[in-house]
Amino acid sequence: MSPEWLLQDGRPLAADTVLSHPEQLQRLTSSCPEAAPTAVLAGDPCYDRILAALPQRDRFRRALGVGPGQRLIVVSSTWSPRSLFGDDNGETEAGAGRGDLLPWLLPRLATELPADEYRTVAVLHPNIWHGHGPGQVRAWLDSAQRAGLSLVPPLEGWRQALIAADCVLGDHSSVTYYAASIGVPVLLGAFPAEALDPLSPVAALGRTAPKLLRRGSLRAQVDQAMAAHEHGRYAGLAEQTSSSPGESATLLRRLFYGLIGIAEPDGRPALLAPLALPPYEPARRTVPIRVLTRVVSADPPEVVVVRRAQADFETEQTAGGEDEYEYAAAAHTAVDEEAREAGRLRIADVVVRRADEDDPRIGPPGAWTSEALAQYPYCGLTAYIDGPDRCVVRTREGDLVRLTAVAGPDGRPDLCDPAVYASALYAWTGSGKSLLEAGPEITVWTGATAHRVTVEYIGPPRE
Repeated sequence: MSPEWLLQDGRPLAADTVLSHPEQLQRLTSSCPEAAPTAVLAGDPCYDRILAALPQRDRFRRALGVGPGQRLIVVSSTWSPRSLFGDDNGETEAGAGRGDLLPWLLPRLATELPADEYRTVAVLHPNIWHGHGPGQVRAWLDSAQRAGLSLVPPLEGWRQALIAADCVLGDHSSVTYYAASIGVPVLLGAFPAEALDPLSPVAALGRTAPKLLRRGSLRAQVDQAMAAHEHGRYAGLAEQTSSSPGESATLLRRLFYGLIGIAEPDGRPALLAPLALPPYEPARRTVPIRVLTRVVSADPPEVVVVRRAQADFETEQTAGGEDEYEYAAAAHTAVDEEAREAGRLRIADVVVRRADEDDPRIGPPGAWTSEALAQYPYCGLTAYIDGPDRCVVRTREGDLVRLTAVAGPDGRPDLCDPAVYASALYAWTGSGKSLLEAGPEITVWTGATAHRVTVEYIGPPRE
């Protein structure tokens, strides 16, 4: 809204300056009156596309691999020095300590939040990608990615992630503001209030949304932001996003054709492209996984599983709460065969491989599970994950079984990571119980969510 962005030699740069709400016109008139005559109210096509896609929320969540009971945390950063990804975060409530906050925050989220109760994705401003280069950005966030973080492409997919989100951890970006506008709980990790127009809706968001404290439990703060969120909390901000929700295509086409000087097409409504359904991309963890387990019932068989990624920097403070360790009856380590930490495979309790059942390089599952047991002599169980809800496991004793999650009432697969079921079976046999005692079905708990898993022998069971 300032003259240096809108004027050249004292004259407006644009023939028309498109605004989405009258409050912007009021601020424009105050800050740059020379540009005020060019203002046109024409809504917000980005916001309209988001509103139109809200009914697709469940599909977007499934595309991101969000399973039952999981909460999707979207971390968003704009590109200024005082942003979440910036290098000038001072000693403030929302980002204590100088230096790059986001490269510290993302891997800590990935390790502090239980893997099967939370899903984490990051939305970074395109200028971050273009300013530093994709290779550098991925290098900075490598630990977090290997711990399960997904990076949303810089231009497409972020709107779908916002719609799917249970909480957005962001800053003063438009992405964070859009999230609040559609009623998503927001937690501000960085917010340079002094750099914003105090009359702007974004500044109002900073006065309304809770702030992240760098000291203390990240999980507790994320959970509190979701639990304390009230419906309609950001209703006023939503009203200021656009004065013409759902009408931007019509208003903008009318403006564009007027600038060209020709009539609009007859009988052809102005339409915006709907948001595309993203490809299926579940979380992929290739760092070693620390697994806490407890057999809570022998009849019927029930096992509680809590998994956390183990990043390079992990300390006891980020590895999980003491209560979880006290509650757990046993612990083991599961390692993906494609883990960079190849040395950990030699001492892993469970080794996991992900591939199609008919992958000629690795499969079939029976062959790989047998070879892996021979290759990793200290491993007690190998798991070949060949679908979003199933895996084939082989025990050290030689039993080969398929574990398959029972589909939901709508027939859709349970998207919990099948490696959880392998760890549950390892805990079951490790507690002194036989595989036969698991029966045809075992219940696996992740947080407050129960997953019914069938146990089907491949070949005769071992007596």
